[in-house]
Amino acid sequence: MTRDVIALTPKMPDVWALMASLYAGGSDLDLSAAAEGAVVQLHGPGGRPLVSVESPVLVQVPGEAERLLGQSAAPPYWWTEARASTAVPEAERLAGVVCGRLNALLGGSTWPPGAASTKVVDVSAVPSAGSGQPAVDVVTENAAVVLIDRPVVALTSWLAEIMRTAVVSRRSLQIVTPGGVRLTPAARTTLARVPNRWVVQDPECGYYDGLSGAVLRWRDGAFSPAFAEDGTAAVAAAFTRGTRGAAGAPANRTADDRTGGPTGNTSDATAVAPHNAPADEDAPGRQLIVALRTVHRADEHLLLGGALEAAWKALTGTAPAGWGTAEPVNLPWSPRQLTDLARERAPEPSQLLVVGTPDRPAMATVRVTRTTKGVEEDTVLTLGYAADEDPPLDRIEALADTLVREHGLRTMLTSVRAARADLTTAPRLEGPPIPHAFTLGPDDVHTIGLDRARRPPVQVLPKHLGPTTRPALHYPLGDGTDPGAWERLQQLTAHLKGDHSRPATPAQRG
Repeated sequence: MTRDVIALTPKMPDVWALMASLYAGGSDLDLSAAAEGAVVQLHGPGGRPLVSVESPVLVQVPGEAERLLGQSAAPPYWWTEARASTAVPEAERLAGVVCGRLNALLGGSTWPPGAASTKVVDVSAVPSAGSGQPAVDVVTENAAVVLIDRPVVALTSWLAEIMRTAVVSRRSLQIVTPGGVRLTPAARTTLARVPNRWVVQDPECGYYDGLSGAVLRWRDGAFSPAFAEDGTAAVAAAFTRGTRGAAGAPANRTADDRTGGPTGNTSDATAVAPHNAPADEDAPGRQLIVALRTVHRADEHLLLGGALEAAWKALTGTAPAGWGTAEPVNLPWSPRQLTDLARERAPEPSQLLVVGTPDRPAMATVRVTRTTKGVEEDTVLTLGYAADEDPPLDRIEALADTLVREHGLRTMLTSVRAARADLTTAPRLEGPPIPHAFTLGPDDVHTIGLDRARRPPVQVLPKHLGPTTRPALHYPLGDGTDPGAWERLQQLTAHLKGDHSRPATPAQRG
C-alpha cells in the first residue's frame, strides 16, 4: 500500500528546494527518474523504492484542495505529491519530511495535517529489496493493483499514467481501498470501464466491488467475482446495508454490472437498462446529469468547449472555473487552450476534465475525437444539489434549443439520480439515473425521417427545436423520479434505430 503526503506551497518548489527535501533521509539515498522525468523516486539500500515525488502542479482553480482533500488553500498554489511505500515504516515518515521541508522553505501547508516534519529519517537499516515504484503495489500477468488509503480517490496524473500503462500491457487496473473511501466522478468513470475494478476491503466478506457489490476473491493474479455453485455472484452486505431491498442484488441487476451512465446518443442510449435499483435512503441530495454529443467541422476556426460552456451557464449561471487532463484540475477555463491541446494530440483522442466554482458542485468529462464526420465532443456534465434544492429541469428544453442552433448538437440525454450532492461515490448501492428528456439533433432527425421521428410508439409528444426547415426533436420522458421513463426511453430509441425505409404504421401516424 502507498501513503500519500501532499505539500501545498505558495511558491514553486525549484530544483534546490526539491533537492534539499529529497535528501531528508541522508545522502545514502539514491535518486532515479520515471514517467519521462515527471516522477522522482527515492531508493534505499539495495534499490528498495521508498518514496516517489510527482512534479509540482500549479493549481489556479478555486476549490480543488477542498474538493479532494477537505483542506482550504487559496489559489494559486503548487501541489507537490509524495507517495510512500507502507512496506517500510520509515518511508511514510520520509514522505512527511520531504513535504515538511518544502513547507519550511516555501511556506504553505501539508496534507494530511500533522504529517509534515523536518527531522532527518534514518533509512540505513531498511532491508534491501527488488526495484520498482511504490505507486504500483502488485503487478501480475492480468492486473496492476494499487492500494490507496485517502478519503477521496481522484484521477491524479500518476493514476492516469498507471491506467495508460495497464491498457498498453493488457492488464486491468484494480484500486484497493478501505470501506470509507469515495471516488470522484472522473475516478469512477475510469474504474467503471471493464476490466478495471474498485476493490473495497470489508471485514465481513473480505473484498467486494465498490460499484457493483460483487464479493471478490483473488484468483489467477486478479480480483474477480466469487461465484456460487449455481453460477451467481454474491453481493456484499455492506454494499446494500441501509438501502431498501438490502437482502440481495436488486431485480434485473447482476452482481457485477459496472456499466456507466447513458452517453446520450441514439446508439448508446439504451446501454444502461433500468435496474429497478432502490435509491440510497441516506443519499443527501440529487445529481443532474446532462450527457451530450456535438460534432464540428474540422478547420482552423474550430473552438471546442462552447456547448459545455453554454450548458454550464444555463444551469448554474456561471461559466466553468477550470479544466485539465487530471485531478487536481489546475488550469483556468479557456476554450482556446482546450482546443489547442486537442489539436496537438490529434488524431489521438483527448480526455479532459472540467470543474466549476465551489458554490455549486459540478464536474464534466469531455472526450474529443477526430472522426470522418468531423470533430466530436462527448460530454457528461454532472451537477450536485442538496436535499432542499430542486435541479433546474425547467431550463433543459431552452438549453437544448440553444445547443441545436449554435453548437451542432447531435444528441442530449438528461437524467436525475438520488446520490451525494458533492458528486463523490461511496461503495454503496445507488439507484440508476432516471431519464428526464432526450433530444435528437437535426442531422439525425433528417436521417431517420421527420415523419417517423416525431411519432414514436409511446405516449411522448416531441417538441420541435431549432430551424423549422430542419428541426431537432426534444422528447420529454418524465420528471426525473418516474422509473417508467426507462421503458419510454427504450421504446423510443428502439423506434429511432428501426428500419427507416418502412413507412410508419397508422397508429404511429396518429
